[in-house]
Amino acid sequence: MEMVNAVAKTAEAFRTISEVAEDLDVPQHVLRFWETRFPHVRPMKRGGGRRYYRPEDVTLLKGIRKLLYGEGFTIKGVKKILKEKGASHVSGLGGGGRARAVTMVDGGDIGAPVSRALPSERLSAAAGASQNGTKSGLGGLALREIELLKRARSELSDLRDMLTYARESV
Repeated sequence: MEMVNAVAKTAEAFRTISEVAEDLDVPQHVLRFWETRFPHVRPMKRGGGRRYYRPEDVTLLKGIRKLLYGEGFTIKGVKKILKEKGASHVSGLGGGGRARAVTMVDGGDIGAPVSRALPSERLSAAAGASQNGTKSGLGGLALREIELLKRARSELSDLRDMLTYARESV
């Protein structure tokens, strides 16, 4: 019979990076990357650089995770929300308060969620919209197509930053 050493922690207890990563279902390197992008995320660091997350840090991270993965926002969009609405609002989304869900804006707003459809599906949908009387922009592209391309560029920029950070960390 295998013995498991599981110690239940209180809600007020500090958490290690491995515990937080498991709780949020993200790799530890993602949490380290978020620290570089979101100045509000500042775990305590002890000897040897070991991170300890306070309960309010975990709640904020849950809100950030919800915006990024659940709502489809880019890192730039989450930064904008943190700047405009504050960390307490984002923490509320993570279960630390009574913040309302972020309003989804369809248009040129940086904070708007990004569709998780395949790029070809998004462009096909935009092309169909341009044939149905949607205004055209540069080079005959529908304005919606231009917006989709801008969002894709922003996502690619975020991914490039994550890869750069991952390479520097190794």
